[in-house]
Amino acid sequence: MWERGRPPRKPRPSPIIVPPPPPSPPPRLNLLLPRSLLALAARAMPSRRPSPVLLLLLALALALLFLLLSPSSPSASRLSRSLASGSASASSSPASPAAPPAPVKIYMYDLPPKFTYGVVRSYTAARAPSGSADAAAVLPDEQLRYPGHQHSAEWWLFKDLLRRGPRDRPVARVDDPRDADLFYVPFFSSLSLVVNPIRPPVAANASGVAAAYSDEAMQKELLEWLERQSYWRRHGGRDHVFICQDPNALYSVIDRISNAILLVSDFGRLRSDQASLVKDVILPYSHRINSFKGDVGVDGRPSLLFFMGNRYRKEGGKVRDALFQILENEEDVTIKHGAQSRESRRAATRGMHSSKFCLHPAGDTPSACRLFDALVSLCVPVIVSDYIELPFEDVIDYSSISIFVGTRKAVQPGYLTSMLRRVSSERILEYQREIKKVKRFFEYEDPNGPVNEIWRQVSLKAPLVKLLTNRNKRLVERGTNGTDCSCICSTTPTDMTTAG
Repeated sequence: MWERGRPPRKPRPSPIIVPPPPPSPPPRLNLLLPRSLLALAARAMPSRRPSPVLLLLLALALALLFLLLSPSSPSASRLSRSLASGSASASSSPASPAAPPAPVKIYMYDLPPKFTYGVVRSYTAARAPSGSADAAAVLPDEQLRYPGHQHSAEWWLFKDLLRRGPRDRPVARVDDPRDADLFYVPFFSSLSLVVNPIRPPVAANASGVAAAYSDEAMQKELLEWLERQSYWRRHGGRDHVFICQDPNALYSVIDRISNAILLVSDFGRLRSDQASLVKDVILPYSHRINSFKGDVGVDGRPSLLFFMGNRYRKEGGKVRDALFQILENEEDVTIKHGAQSRESRRAATRGMHSSKFCLHPAGDTPSACRLFDALVSLCVPVIVSDYIELPFEDVIDYSSISIFVGTRKAVQPGYLTSMLRRVSSERILEYQREIKKVKRFFEYEDPNGPVNEIWRQVSLKAPLVKLLTNRNKRLVERGTNGTDCSCICSTTPTDMTTAG
């Protein structure tokens, strides 16, 4: 029916519908044919009849697009390969971790035996009872044992490089020095320093070794031997590695080897132009007491704080005497004067295994084996040593396993014990759990312990050595200010804050 007063509407033309094409085999690519696309475009057109020219242009454009994306098209093939390779790399990258870097190649000098096994023989001969035969003198080298000593890292590293066979190590020993990135000098410098006992026997034994040994003469002979080696002269020893863990080891030749990588326990006796955190490596001392085999806990640790060691020290170690005066009358605190002996080690083992906290004050140098004795005992170290350097700090956060107290605050009466008594049992358990995670880094007998980590630290120095040796090749003239940027030194802290 028409509405009143309005003429009837003209019928609208029907939209153009392009019939679908007859079924055909699907193309190799999952794409719509141009006719199908044309049909879709036609459906989307307004109701007015489209211009034939417009339809023709649209068909031509769609046909051109189809040809470009056809599998037979070279452009499409390149695009498909590019997309496929990108997709494959994206999908495989999370599942395939980056390959570990190639190990740094290290050559260990075959030193004359007197610098290695000979030092061990001299040490045992110097302690043989007067007039008796030295048992070590008749043992073959491979049966010799290094004396129990806090500086035994030199023995562990030497034996590790002697070991053959495939190993997952940051360094790989090579037999040809021409292949080497670094050169290891396996002189037992720390043991050599203490070959002659503090109280020598009344007379030397039958071999006379004890009376003849001279550590200073050994150091000089070592350098004379090295200076005849072409690989030492090539770069002035910069690509060589020495271990001098005792603070006084290699003292008479230290200036002649200061370009080299030094493996040390701290910088207490070294000048800033001899050693630095940039070129050298800090080692842990070997622990002298037995590791604690139990689990974390405070119930079996009735003592609050434990310390046993020499009370009187030099220079920075004078803090020990002040701490003795403050702590020796404190309840549930054990602080004893004790020298190195088997009985002292047994007492220290009992004390550390039954204490919540273990005191580590500076001695003649900033660090000592007592810190690592505490860690393997799960006894939380309380470090009162303002200038201490610690091993492996790129992987160990010592603030999570130790408490650091500045010297000025530690010697205030009542400060130390009041602070420790405020530490909750749960917080102590957290410290102990964190210590357990890193305990292997301080146990030389562990196959994945400090030896492997020391080599990793040494391998990290190789790029610096390469940079400096290449730089020296092109230098024509040195600066006139007397400095050499090859030794970048650690800064001395001017203030120490307290962490708890």
